[in-house]
Amino acid sequence: MRKLSQALASLTILVSIISCQSKVEKPLPDLSPDFKSVLEAHGDWQKWYHAKAESYVMIHEGVMTEEDAFINLNSRKIRLSNTEFEIGFDGEQTWISPNRAAYRGQSVKFYHNLYFYFFNIPYVFTDPGVTVVKIADKSINGKKYPTYQAKFNPKTGDSPDDQFFMLINPETNRLEYLLYTVTYYGDENPTLSALKYEDYRNADGVFFPRILTGYTFENDSTKNIKYQVTFADALLLDEEFDAEIFEKPKDGVYAD
Repeated sequence: MRKLSQALASLTILVSIISCQSKVEKPLPDLSPDFKSVLEAHGDWQKWYHAKAESYVMIHEGVMTEEDAFINLNSRKIRLSNTEFEIGFDGEQTWISPNRAAYRGQSVKFYHNLYFYFFNIPYVFTDPGVTVVKIADKSINGKKYPTYQAKFNPKTGDSPDDQFFMLINPETNRLEYLLYTVTYYGDENPTLSALKYEDYRNADGVFFPRILTGYTFENDSTKNIKYQVTFADALLLDEEFDAEIFEKPKDGVYAD
C-alpha cells in the first residue's frame, strides 16, 4: 500500500509540473489573533490551507493494520486503502470495496474521514462554518492548559453539535489534547473523550503529530486507552488527485 501511496503522490507531482493552469489562491479566513498564533506554532499553516491534496500512511497500533489515505482537500473526496478494504467518498456518497462486511465498524460514512479530521486539527478548524474562540483554561491529569473551543454553524458537516476543545501546551503553543464528543449516532448527552497529540514531525514546513492516543475521560483525567494510531509520510500537494481514484470500484457498494 505504501508503494501505491508513493506512486500516486509522484504522479500528482508530475501533473503539477506540466500543468499550465494558473493558480488562484483562496482568501485567508478571518481568524482571531489568539487562534492564529496557535496555527503559526504548528508551522506554515497557510501551506496546508492552500494545498490541493494530502496523503499519509496510518497504522492502527493495536492490530498493526496499515492504511493509506489520499484526500482532495477542497472537495474532501477521500480514498482509504488497506489489506481488508477500500473506502471512499466520491463527493456525494461513501462506498466500500469489496463489500460492506469488509469493514467491521458501525458506519462507513462515520469512519471515512474520522482520522483525517483528527490528524489535521487545528488546520481543519479554518474551514468555513467553523469559529474558534478562546475559553477558560481546562485541566487534564492535574495540568492546566490554555483552551480553545471550535464551534460549528448549524448546517456545517454531518454532526454540527459535536464539541471540540483544543488544549494547548503552554510552552510550545501546540495542540496537546483534544476533548471531543460524538453525536453522530444520536446520543443527546454524549460524554467527552480525550485524544493526545504527540511527537510532532515536520512535513516540509507543516507539523503533524506522529502519535494519536484516544482515552476515556473522567473527572478531568485520562483513563483507559481506547485506540492508538501512528502516522508517517505526510505529504501536501499543489494539485488534486485524479477524480477517478475516488470513484466506487465495480466490486464496491455504497454504504452509510
